[in-house]
Amino acid sequence: MLLHPTSLPSEGEGGTLGKKAYQFVDFLAASGFSVWQTLPLGQPHGDKSPYQCQSIHAGNILLINLEILINQGCLNRDAYEERQPHELWEHYHRRILRCAFRQFRKQAPEEIQLAYGEFLQANAYWLNDYALFRALKAAHNHRAWWEWGEKYQHRDPAALAVAKQRYVHEIAQTSFEQFIFFRQWKALKQYANSQGVLLFGDMPIFVAADSVDVWIGRENFAVDERGQPNVVAGVPPDYFSETGQRWGNPHYNWAYMQANGFEWWKARLRGHQALFDILRIDHFRGFEAYWEIPVHSPNAIQGRWIKAPGEALFDALHSTNNPLQLVAEDLGIITKEVNMLRKKYQIPGMKILQFAFEGGASNPYLPHHHVKNSVIYTGTHDNDTTLGWFKSLSPEQRVHVCNYLNCHEDDMPWALNRAALSSVSRLAILPMQDLLAKDSDARMNVPGVTDGNWGWHFQWSEIPDNLSTYLRHLNELYGRI
Repeated sequence: MLLHPTSLPSEGEGGTLGKKAYQFVDFLAASGFSVWQTLPLGQPHGDKSPYQCQSIHAGNILLINLEILINQGCLNRDAYEERQPHELWEHYHRRILRCAFRQFRKQAPEEIQLAYGEFLQANAYWLNDYALFRALKAAHNHRAWWEWGEKYQHRDPAALAVAKQRYVHEIAQTSFEQFIFFRQWKALKQYANSQGVLLFGDMPIFVAADSVDVWIGRENFAVDERGQPNVVAGVPPDYFSETGQRWGNPHYNWAYMQANGFEWWKARLRGHQALFDILRIDHFRGFEAYWEIPVHSPNAIQGRWIKAPGEALFDALHSTNNPLQLVAEDLGIITKEVNMLRKKYQIPGMKILQFAFEGGASNPYLPHHHVKNSVIYTGTHDNDTTLGWFKSLSPEQRVHVCNYLNCHEDDMPWALNRAALSSVSRLAILPMQDLLAKDSDARMNVPGVTDGNWGWHFQWSEIPDNLSTYLRHLNELYGRI
């Protein structure tokens, strides 16, 4: 099942890693599902996109469950319940985390204090820089790091030394929050695994320009001496957008990365493998060749393909992380070279059923073309819900879909759900929205649109009483238990 934790039921504005996350694991296990796929878990910017995060390592602190902190003796319930009238949920959540850290330092159980010290030591290689980055960002009204002034933009050692002393409390707060996030996530993962549920993560190929990774390591990126890119990442026009997608991320300095044995990528993958059992690599085709867009271009139409050292990268990763439990997001313009790269390392690709019904019987996304070493989806977080997609089709297209699936229009989205489960693909992923028969208002993301995304979440009252039983029946029927 595909569901980002922010879409879990919540009293606030998004789900957390608390009781309802565990309840969701129980629902999956009872329904015969053995994989929970999420979106990236990193700390997003103000647009809430999990694909534009402030660090490749840090977690989203808004996923921290406050009730768990109370139960562990790190927070007083009185502080937890003290929400001011009209106080934004995010401001409240961050304020209570500050209360929790004050109490943690005074009287947290010794076991947690020791675990905190071990976490700081084990993660110092990324956490120290990230905590300082967050402190400086807050001090500069959350502006991008290249707007902090030259001494911080260029990481003047004397200025950074002063900043570490000036913002010592803010730095410690961020370190504590990251400790709590990872502690709660790993506890949830342990519980899920004990129930027979694997956690399936998602790693964006690129990083945000306004991230600690570019700020401290611009030698890894195709940027100038000011840290600014001349070209940015995206994809040319495709199914999702007539003008392509201009993501704006800086490209990598692949020559530098290859010269030092891809150490940056090895560290990145190690961090993700500690959090997940399976990992999707977003925009896999960018490892074979990437779309380079001039930085001043308003869209992604103007650009060119540049060769990437994907084979050398995966050879290096396999040398230290074998076997890699990866899935390739191989959507969009896929060439034989991209397929050869994926197949060389036996990485399963993705099949999207919503893409299957154009171009006739030769369409590779149609179930009769599927291969075992693949992952089948009705749709992804970038697609409309299946019900919304079906309603958007012309009458002729709807007839074609129903003829292929041998169903009636009223059978949507369940006809497509069953088609995914009955596929020969070794793994079938169903978005939660499709299991609840949600329309377009439950869509998670519209590519190329910056506002109004990433906010959907469900409530337990929306789940029919017999849904879990029916899902288990389907999983048994198609041999997926």
